Amino acid sequence: MTLKPEPAAPFHSVQYALRVLETVSRHTGGVGAAQIARETGLPVGHLTHMLAMLTREGYVEQISDGTYVIGDSLVLLSSGGVREQALREKLQQTLDTLRDDVGAAVYISRYVDGEVKITQFAAGPATPPVNEWVDFRYAAHASAVGKCLLTQLDVDGRRDHLSRHKIARLTSRTITNEKVLFRKLDAHPATVPVLDLQEYAVGTVCAAVPITAGEAVGCLAVSMPMENAHRLRAAADTLNRRAAGVLLSLAL
Repeated sequence: MTLKPEPAAPFHSVQYALRVLETVSRHTGGVGAAQIARETGLPVGHLTHMLAMLTREGYVEQISDGTYVIGDSLVLLSSGGVREQALREKLQQTLDTLRDDVGAAVYISRYVDGEVKITQFAAGPATPPVNEWVDFRYAAHASAVGKCLLTQLDVDGRRDHLSRHKIARLTSRTITNEKVLFRKLDAHPATVPVLDLQEYAVGTVCAAVPITAGEAVGCLAVSMPMENAHRLRAAADTLNRRAAGVLLSLAL
């Protein structure tokens, strides 16, 4: 499988975040924002947002004197034997918070061994998940999750996928022409959420943003009933802003 060039914003935010975490780790007694800026070379304005994200996610902690130290989340993810469980719990906590913030079900999906796979999700009575009436593995051409993953593959990778999972009409809005689908995927800006407006299921709208670094193809997605479609764009924008935090967990 060959990937397209990586989406810039979340990936580069993660690179900056790792640089900040390395700096904080070196100063076991705490380090101030000004010193972090000097050592990382990050502009103060950018660093302020980065530290806010890292604090929110529990990777750093601001102590009483205003300096920063490594937070509990990073300690847990660095603990060899329990790392996998800690990562899953951290991601679930992040998804639960996102679900509450956007008021909709949220998902992490990965492209694993040539298949679309929902690896974790957060839903609830007030934020029901998508009714998987057709297996997501066979609906990449129609779902926001699937299209977002396909945008991260090259043409050969997409053709390989569709050769194994033939395009089918799931609703009247489903794109069933491969050339039209590829043209839309190629024209889609990497920093703009991919939408599914009743293409997978009547009565459901979805949005997805990429969380990709190296060979890992993934996305962060949200779904909601059609009556809440007016909130989809704002929810997708929230996912875009928070994607770096999710990607960072996967990169550590």
